[in-house]
Amino acid sequence: MYDPSHLRTFLTVAGTLSFTRAARRLGLRQSTVSQHVRRLEDATGRQLFTRDTHSVELTEDGEAMLGFARRILEVHEQATAFFGGTRLRGRLRLGASEDFVLTRLPEILEGFRHEHPEVDLELSVELSGTLHEELAAGKLDLVLAKRRPEDPRGEPVWHDRLVWIGAERLRLDPDRPVPLIVYPPPGITRARALDVLQRHGRPWRVVCTSRSLNGLVAAARAGLGVMAHTRGLVPPGLVRVPDRAGLPDLGRVDFVLVHGRRRPSAQQAADALAAAILAGGDRLHRPQRPGPL
Repeated sequence: MYDPSHLRTFLTVAGTLSFTRAARRLGLRQSTVSQHVRRLEDATGRQLFTRDTHSVELTEDGEAMLGFARRILEVHEQATAFFGGTRLRGRLRLGASEDFVLTRLPEILEGFRHEHPEVDLELSVELSGTLHEELAAGKLDLVLAKRRPEDPRGEPVWHDRLVWIGAERLRLDPDRPVPLIVYPPPGITRARALDVLQRHGRPWRVVCTSRSLNGLVAAARAGLGVMAHTRGLVPPGLVRVPDRAGLPDLGRVDFVLVHGRRRPSAQQAADALAAAILAGGDRLHRPQRPGPL
């Protein structure tokens, strides 16, 4: 009923909110992208996007289709691997940013390991900026991280907004510099926070620096200051800083999958893992399930 190529096109348009950018990333004509979406809408009998000359937005039915499309493609990938008669082998080096530590990414990786037991998966958890540097140096095969503002590469996994968060009891003094809890350079979130504050003429001071998300969260829970963080992944014990605090808007952030240099021994495994992550992308918006006490 639902053509996998149409579903992949739909997910790319949903990730970019642009038929033009989706066509460029898929290597298709824009008319083909429009045709894929139209055929999927015909198959569902529902409108999936509202679009005019200036913008593209998901409808309510389109939002629902996101989860279905990812699960359908995940099962399609599993069936293809099972009946294709080929078993993936080799060493695959995946880099994932700290943002995914508290999500259900481990469930996706566990499923991949179950489907491809002969792939040796090496996971590096680092700052997004560091991961992009290691990818460029040939030290990683696949990276799941925030997109650098100046870098158009990467297949969208999802997009969200950056917000200011802190302890619920924290009160900011408008006459004093903003107390910041940040990653060290080359953290992408750090750079965004400092740039936004500077552009709005807000003085700031760094009260805590840590390469570990747990370290930043501990400092924020202690009430030392505020940190910039993805809106959909706010850690327990922290809340969004209210608008009345007067902190400037941090804007949107895109999470993408970026392939490194195509090593023959890792290419098929990297493609399979990328497909699994894209298919299970909705699980990256959710916190890990609590373990047994």
